[in-house]
This record gives sequence, C-alpha cells and structure tokens, in this order.
Amino acid sequence: MYHAIVFLPLIGFLIAGLFGRLIGARGSEIVTTSLLVVSAVLSWIAFFQVGFGHGTTRVQIATWMASGDLRVDWAFRVDTLTAVMLVVVNTVSCLVHLYSIGYMHEDAHRPRFFAYLSLFTFAMLMLVTADNLVQMFFGWEGVGLASYLLIGFWYQKPSANAAAMKAFIVNRVGDFGFALGIFLVFVLFGSVGFDAIFPRVADLTNQSFHFLGRDWHALTLASLLLFMGAMGKSAQFLLHTWLPDAMEGPTPVSALIHAATMVTAGVFMVARLSPIFEYAPVALTVVVVIGATTAFFAATVGLVQNDIKRVIAYSTCSQLGYMFVALGVGNYGAGIFHLFTHAFFKALLFLGAGSVIHAMHHEQDMRNMGGLRKHIPLTAAAMTIGTLALTGFPGFAGYFSKDAIIESAYASVAHGGFASSYAFVLLVAAACMTSFYSWRLYFMTFEGKPRWGADAHAAHGHDAHGHDDHAHDDHHGHGHDHTPHESPWVMLIPLAVLSLGALAAGFVFKDAFIGHDFEHFWKSALFMGKDNHILHAMHEVPGWVVASPFVAMVLGFLFAFYCYVLRPDVPGKLVAANPALYKFLLNKWYFDELYDFLFVKPAMWLGKFLWKKGDGFVIDGMGPDGVSARVVDVTNRVVRLQTGYVYHYAFAMLIGVAGFVTWYLVARG
Repeated sequence: MYHAIVFLPLIGFLIAGLFGRLIGARGSEIVTTSLLVVSAVLSWIAFFQVGFGHGTTRVQIATWMASGDLRVDWAFRVDTLTAVMLVVVNTVSCLVHLYSIGYMHEDAHRPRFFAYLSLFTFAMLMLVTADNLVQMFFGWEGVGLASYLLIGFWYQKPSANAAAMKAFIVNRVGDFGFALGIFLVFVLFGSVGFDAIFPRVADLTNQSFHFLGRDWHALTLASLLLFMGAMGKSAQFLLHTWLPDAMEGPTPVSALIHAATMVTAGVFMVARLSPIFEYAPVALTVVVVIGATTAFFAATVGLVQNDIKRVIAYSTCSQLGYMFVALGVGNYGAGIFHLFTHAFFKALLFLGAGSVIHAMHHEQDMRNMGGLRKHIPLTAAAMTIGTLALTGFPGFAGYFSKDAIIESAYASVAHGGFASSYAFVLLVAAACMTSFYSWRLYFMTFEGKPRWGADAHAAHGHDAHGHDDHAHDDHHGHGHDHTPHESPWVMLIPLAVLSLGALAAGFVFKDAFIGHDFEHFWKSALFMGKDNHILHAMHEVPGWVVASPFVAMVLGFLFAFYCYVLRPDVPGKLVAANPALYKFLLNKWYFDELYDFLFVKPAMWLGKFLWKKGDGFVIDGMGPDGVSARVVDVTNRVVRLQTGYVYHYAFAMLIGVAGFVTWYLVARG
C-alpha cells in the first residue's frame, strides 16, 4: 500500500511528462488525477491504520549508498506523523489536480502542467516518508525544483521567471544551512538514519563542537543549522521574500505550495527531529522568536495588499509563524494540528480565489471587484467558510488549532520567559489583524457596489485608499466588461470537499492532536522530554487567555465591517493621515529593497567587473591576440605529442618512473 501511495504520483508524472503529446491534454488530466485519487484514498486508510492502530512501520526499498561509515537506505518510515502528512499532501494535491482540469482548460500546455503537479507531489511524499536525513534532503530539493518549474510555468512572463528564480535562490540559502546541519549530525552520531540517531540524543546532551573559532553546544548548533533550512522552505522572517512572489504561478500551484507542499516541509522537519530539538532549548527559543515575528510581520503586510492572492499568501506566511511558535514551546502536536487544519482552509481560500479570478476573467485586483456574491454565490459561500476557519470562529477548524497555540505560548511563559511572552502578545495581535484583512478581502470582493463593469471601472479605477493605480492582470489579460460567472462543477467539487474539512477537521481530531488521545494517537512519532508538560499546562491557563483570540477576532471583524461596508471612505482617510506607515507596509517593510542593496547589486557589480576586467581585459585583451589565443597555441603544440603510438607512451612512462626513482633515492640520501 505504501509503495502505491508514494509511487502513483511519480507514475503519473512520467506518463504525462513523456507521453503527454501522445495521449493529449485530456488523457494527461485523467491519468494524473485518477492516480492521485487512488493515492489519497490509500493515504486515509493508512492514517486510520497507523494513527489508531499499530505504531511505526519501516518499509525497505533498496540500499541507496554505502561508503565507509555512511550507509543510506531508501526506505519509508511510516508512523503517525507520516500518516498525517500523507493525508494532507495527497488530499490537497488530488483536489488541486481535479480543480486544475477546469481552471487550466484554456492552457495549451496542460500535459506539462499536470506532470509538474504530480512531480511536486511525489517529491513531497519522498520528504515526509524519509527514513533518514539524506532521503529527506532529496525530497527537500525535489520540492524546490518542482516549485521552480510551477512558479515559472508561464515562462513567457518575465515576472514569472523572476519569481521562480527568486524562490529557488532564497531557498538555496536555507538549504545550505540544512546541509551543514546534516553533516554535523553525521559527525556527532555516525549515522543519518533516524533509528540510529534518536535513541542516542540524550547521550550527547553535554557534547560540544568547535565551529567558527569557538565551542558550541553540539545539539544546539545542529538544531540551528537544521532550522535554517526550515526558515527558507517555510518562508520564515528574513527568508520569507520568495513566498508572495510565488503568486506568479497559476492559482492551483499557489494552493498546492501554501497548503500541502513546500512551505509545510519546514514544520514537518522540526517535528520529525523533535528528539534533537528537545535537548536544544536555546534553539527552541530561536524558533519561538522567529515564528512569532513572522506571524506579526506577515499580518501587518497583509493589511494593505490589493491582489487577492497576495493577501492569502501573506496569511500563509503568518500562519506558518504560529506553527513554529507551537513547535518552539514544545507543543509539537499543536503545531502539526494547525498544519493539518490549515491545509484545508488555506487550500479552500486559494482555490476560492482562483474561482473569483476565473469569474472575473483573470482579474486579481480586489479594487476592481465588489458585489460578486450575487453572481457567484457558491464561491462566496466557500470563501466565507474558509474565512471563518482562518480567523478562528468557534467551531471551525482554525479555532481549535490556532487557539491551542496561543494558549500554549502563554502556558510556557513560566519556563520560556521573554520569548514566550513576546510570542503570546504578537500572536494575539496577529489574530486581530488576520481577522481584519480576511474580512477586508471578503467585503471588497463580494459585497458593496460592483467595480468591474466598464463604467464602474472608469469610475472606480483608483484603489480603496484613494490612490490611482492600474489593475494587475493575470496571464490572459482579458477585458473586464463581461458579467462574472460561477465556475464549472469540476472546480466547485474541490471547494465543497475542502469546505467540509474547514468545518469539521478541528472538532473531529482535536482530542487526537492536543487532547486525551494524544499519547495513544502519536505513540513514539513525536518526542516530548520528561520536563515538557505543555499539554497539561495549556489546559490550565486563565480564562482571559482563552478568550483573547476570540476577542481579537471580533475586533478585527468589526473594524473591517466598519471600514469596508458602513464607511468605505474611512480607509482613504487613514492612508492620508498615515502615508509613511502605509507605504512601509505596502512595500513589505522594504525587505526586497534592502536585500537588493546588500546582496543583489554587489553581486551584479562583481559579475560585471569580472566580465569586463577579468574576461574582457585580461583573457581577451592582453597581448597581440589576447591570453586565450596564446592558450590555444600552446594547446595545439601539446596535442602534437599525442602520436597514437604505444611505444611512445611506454617510453614516456619509463622516463617518468626513472625520474621518480631518482628523486626518491636523492631524497633518501
């Protein structure tokens, strides 16, 4: 069964990729989607078998490499954590495949698109089933490659190419740290296999390692290097800049990246390596601070975005910060719980946004929408459910998982100190902002007067804050004078399934992830030290702590309702009163400009210098015809020594041997 779960997407990729022209676009869609449906069904079977039945299973595929002490097997490690990720990855990927049949029906390159989707899924499955760090790194790099191919799928758009390159390069920074972490783990443990590493972690509690001229606590250094990889892949603060630009890819790609693959890889990796992180409290503190900062930062930027997909993208960045805070305070179950519920409602929001874009003839700017609820009521209902789940409305999926993280942050203040207090305050503030920008998106898109007709476009071509700007068009660039239309059923069915998940996933599984079934459900998949009592402590926080995320959610909703329904003139007045703050948030805290100044321009200058002075002046310019011409002349003379006669080569060898013997005798003498 596990072979089928992992390899069916790979088979789909090979069929659509190699034989796409032969079987056609329709054949590629049917083959890849059908295989993903089977894989998703088997994943749910595995989820209930593993989570509520037997524990860890190891499935040996082959010996990958063996060199000295290094032995790397290709094997599947199937436990509860793996089963949860299999469900998340294959369920969302299956629905994205189905949705894409309708969304991409105009694209001439559908076989290539569906092949890339299946490759993306296979790479993520390799990552989450990894039995060792090298296999995990293989899947890690695989999702990076697939994301590059999918973000830049519309390669005729310069912005799509730039976004794909940005995602690839920024992730290389994090992956460099991840690779160093793997090297250090091998040095410390003599193995990269989890079964060999985890039982020995406690023995290295006081081990030190000399690095960069000083001695470090070995497990802390390893954890920080590994977390550097997670920061890149999961778009955490400082390495987050690639994620919003990833919106240049088709909308189904955004749903797959943000809900099920790639960005969740970092969260999974930290949870999988919980036995190491539990013995590195300093590293866990760093995880808490980075996660809380990311949650707050991304929420502030999301307040002012006008592209419907970018608002949801910054929401993803913010929610990933919540997950890392949970991991950092030791509540690994809550972190994975939020990953699980987030997959449903974030995929729902992205695919719902895609349905809006489809209805609006590929318009993505919310300033040119409005009043769509009457025209696309099913999409509006799905977006409402997704918004309620994201903002943490009681009973919906996000309410159970996000509130648990906020309560865990407060519960850990006693031993976490400033970092936990910092996290609690920022997470509550982010919850308020999340509610505001989520309802802002809904009200600007579905309520109010239409701003998408020809006359309305002329009258309302300015943004909601009173600044003139042009609409952002997607790849087709159609006009905006057509009446919006509801999406076909092939796109609405995934929305219905995801709506069910956004409604029920939290309530149904809360006991397994953070309640009284935790020990039975997770068994040995997550490790919590003997001093880690966060599961008990989070249920004993004061009542005002429990109520704080709900109050924050209500305040955000009320302010959004006031600004975009009751008094639509208020946002423009706020911007006029605070232009500097508005520009600061609209320009994403100027991180792109800062990195351009610090890294991009110096690298460009160095490259141009080496090109002009090194290659042009030295290599091609010196001497009558340049150094390169002289090298060619010398090479031609050397080539004449290659006569092809064996006795010439034997003679040259004898001269060499004689010279070596002479040197040896003289040196010995």
